Amino acid sequence: MSTDVYQSPLSERYASKEMQYIFSQDMKFRTWRKLWIALAETEKELGLPITEEQIAELKAHAEDINYDVAKAREKEVRHDVMSHVYAYGVQCPKAKGIIHLGATSCYVGDNTDIIVMTEALRLIKKKLVNVMSELADFADKYKAQPTLAFTHFQPAQPTTVGKRATLWLQEFSLDLEDLEHVLSNMKLLGSKGTTGTQASFLELFDGNQEKIDKIDPMIAEKMGFSECYPVSGQTYSRKVDTRVLNVLAGIAASAHKMSNDIRLLQHLKEVEEPFEKSQIGSSAMAYKRNPMRSERIASLSRYVMIDALNPAITSATQWFERTLDDSANKRLSVPEGFLATDGILDLCLNVVDGLVVYPKVIEKRLMSELPFMATENIMMDAVKAGGDRQELHERIRELSMEAGRNVKVEGKENNLLELIAADAAFNLSLEDLQKTMDPAKYVGRSKEQVDAFLQKVIRPILEENRELLGVKAVIHV
Repeated sequence: MSTDVYQSPLSERYASKEMQYIFSQDMKFRTWRKLWIALAETEKELGLPITEEQIAELKAHAEDINYDVAKAREKEVRHDVMSHVYAYGVQCPKAKGIIHLGATSCYVGDNTDIIVMTEALRLIKKKLVNVMSELADFADKYKAQPTLAFTHFQPAQPTTVGKRATLWLQEFSLDLEDLEHVLSNMKLLGSKGTTGTQASFLELFDGNQEKIDKIDPMIAEKMGFSECYPVSGQTYSRKVDTRVLNVLAGIAASAHKMSNDIRLLQHLKEVEEPFEKSQIGSSAMAYKRNPMRSERIASLSRYVMIDALNPAITSATQWFERTLDDSANKRLSVPEGFLATDGILDLCLNVVDGLVVYPKVIEKRLMSELPFMATENIMMDAVKAGGDRQELHERIRELSMEAGRNVKVEGKENNLLELIAADAAFNLSLEDLQKTMDPAKYVGRSKEQVDAFLQKVIRPILEENRELLGVKAVIHV
């Protein structure tokens, strides 16, 4: 690795080798050659004078890109596509005259972009499904573990650890819906010429409309797609990039929300992300166990969410049938959006798979707040014992204020139960009151909701995508 030039952290630190290959030069230029072969085959099948020998020659050199020739040529002509047409022709002298016949640069450039994004979406889907599977197992395992729930990060009614995890899981399931919709609607540009009119093919096929109508469907089928976009300028609509990056931004937002919750729970010492035996939390404070992976999820997620603005602005600012102010931006924003999202999902897989739960800490915090939350039940028991509901409500309010002062001002334990037991108006003993302190009585239908959500929503998704399961994340740093 060269140490005297900039290296992208997305490649060095965050993205998987699999995602890096999808956006590699090899993938790009090998796809260009596959597209040139598909075009030549289509034109031959539709009657142009192209021979099997020429097609065979193109196929023989589909993989071995002569980069040195292409780079040298590009320095002369300043055109990447024509440089690779030339380089391919050097390897295929019999076929060089029919390479790129009737096509414009966007035939290889734009169709390759669609193919690459489609492959990248498939990899994102695989990892997203595996994150959902890990979260489903976690939710199921802790579906009955009571924990203190928060609204505004203030103590609220109890929930369960598993129920909270379903909130994260549901957001990822919505992202999967969006991803599948976009993935199922990816179409190739096809071969429509410089302004999308297919004028060059009118010339090649002597105006035969029937044959020209077959070109795009035949190319699409050869490249593994169901269809091409029906109309275009020189390029496919840059709205497609917007749709794709919005899916990635949605995944990033869901991951960010989950990572925030985990970071807060780690501060409370209730849940902890994985921490290796020799991992260092702080250069100064040796005792620290920072939630660095969840923080990295948040950091990369913010990048992806902001990155989604790039294709939206690019789409909005294209002029008529084509301008080139999209090119430099696309080369950065689309690959980096995918590489970062890939890294995010690897981190999510690693964190969820190794989440540590501390039930004793959870129980201690819950029990310190539960007396306040149990006051309605206590009041009902006191009414059954002969008390006046209105008077009891006022007494509980006063005693709750006193107990709250003891906790916040005096630093004492919550003594609300003792205060209620000492008040004759309630006619309840401390033993009676302590019987109401079972956290399971206050979690509502948390367990049942987890069971229903997993059974009705998540398990069918995982079953449908079972061939994608089994991914284990590799974290580089």
